[in-house]
Amino acid sequence: MARNAYHDFSTFDEIMHFWAKERPDGHAFDQYGRVTTYAAADHLTRQLIALLQSRGIAAGDRIAWLGKNRDIYFLLYIAAARMGAVMVPIGWRLAPREIAYILGDTEAKLLFADAEFVETAHMVAGDVPANPEVIEGEAARLAAQGFEPAEYAPPGPHDPVLQLYTSGTTGNPKGAMLSNNNLLGLRNPGCEAGLDWQFYEPGDCMLVAMPCAHIGGTGLVNIAVANGVRSVVQAEFTPVGVLEAIEAGATHMFIVPAALQMVVQHPRAATTDFGNLKYLMYGAAPMPLELLKEAVRTMPTTKFLQAYGMTETSGTISILPPEDHSLEGNQRMRSAGKACPGVSIEVRGPDNKEVSRGEIGEVCILSPSNTAGYWKLPEATAKTIDPDGWLHTGDAGVMDEDGYVYIQDRIKDMIISGGENVYPAEVESAIYGHPAIAEVAVIGVPSAKWGEEVKACVVAKPGHEVDEADVIAWARERIAAFKAPKSVDVIPLMPRNASGKILRRELRAPYWEGQERQVS
Repeated sequence: MARNAYHDFSTFDEIMHFWAKERPDGHAFDQYGRVTTYAAADHLTRQLIALLQSRGIAAGDRIAWLGKNRDIYFLLYIAAARMGAVMVPIGWRLAPREIAYILGDTEAKLLFADAEFVETAHMVAGDVPANPEVIEGEAARLAAQGFEPAEYAPPGPHDPVLQLYTSGTTGNPKGAMLSNNNLLGLRNPGCEAGLDWQFYEPGDCMLVAMPCAHIGGTGLVNIAVANGVRSVVQAEFTPVGVLEAIEAGATHMFIVPAALQMVVQHPRAATTDFGNLKYLMYGAAPMPLELLKEAVRTMPTTKFLQAYGMTETSGTISILPPEDHSLEGNQRMRSAGKACPGVSIEVRGPDNKEVSRGEIGEVCILSPSNTAGYWKLPEATAKTIDPDGWLHTGDAGVMDEDGYVYIQDRIKDMIISGGENVYPAEVESAIYGHPAIAEVAVIGVPSAKWGEEVKACVVAKPGHEVDEADVIAWARERIAAFKAPKSVDVIPLMPRNASGKILRRELRAPYWEGQERQVS
């Protein structure tokens, strides 16, 4: 099949100029039937720049968004990127105190808000020293249409255009600054390597259902606009919304494991035609092998890609390609794949030297997509990025002889029981296939004998009862006895952050109350 030529872009400004000429009537954004073409998006983003300039926004200034996924957010983001302002999307599920912290940290002069969050935006803005002006998203669209398209100087490839706050498990979140080059820098090496999934046809369509305050949300729009294809924007993830979008023509999407589970187990999945969906990318949390096999069975014509990365790497830096996925399951389906073209990955020990293949250590990344650092946090930046530019992920992993990386877990989530290291993700994967269990999270709890011991927190499937001894026996058949849980708690609901990651710290908190340290 002849491939589309790909185009070498270094900034979002170049992208918008190019597609407005090349594909003026092509759909850029589609939200609930409201379509914005590439020509219209080019024009409107330049009008939005004029609106920003009228409010005193210049290159390097921060503007913020509080709300769900909206086409106007993505247009504001592109407008900011074209003129060198920095967009800061804030998770709408955050508490007012958390929103205020991010808003104060950015010193944002403008806060754009989704209609249902305008009241919260006003309340929070009043408590922040900069007291940013609050503008409702649709009001911004209307106001911008009263301006002539602006004159402006586009930023350079290394100027930040997006600032995403990482949901740190301790302390305040940190703002990772991402530049044009970070967000676009791995595209060309991937295309030059001839990777099929890097090439898009004019009729392709990206489903954007993951939250825009995360790289798995806004990052998808970066891919779509760079390739001149349509983004179908859904305000938030729902299983039915995803199934309907696939039947209506979505060809590409990204999803986290918890959301994928809801999609494949939804009653409508059995009658849904998945034929349109060419590629399903998944990642952001460990994927139980049984769930992955179920998804592959459910979507037999879809090609699966596991994407491993983080906010600080602008998203994906390693890929498990479709050919490594099988209906029966295989060892490689437990891995996060191999480094993307243009990326170097090493597993390093505490001395910052690479360990032997097969040994566990910290996964470290050298990539043009690596953030230059955290906003106003030089010490945190220096802890994460070493003097040679390698980014230390905080993930414990193993690399095999073929370069496949197996992520064990977050280093800080590791449980040390009787001197043995236990990684929750491995235990969770062993328990996941149990017929009575819908969801599982594994934590370490204090133990007088072992220092820490393994506890499984589980949510039962509807209509099932969970037997503790049966779950422990099930796990022991699949993993070493010292890794198997010593106890099982049945809980009604799994605590998660906005991107679907399980908040293990919330599960751990009651057991560690009064303890001097969070590990024994």
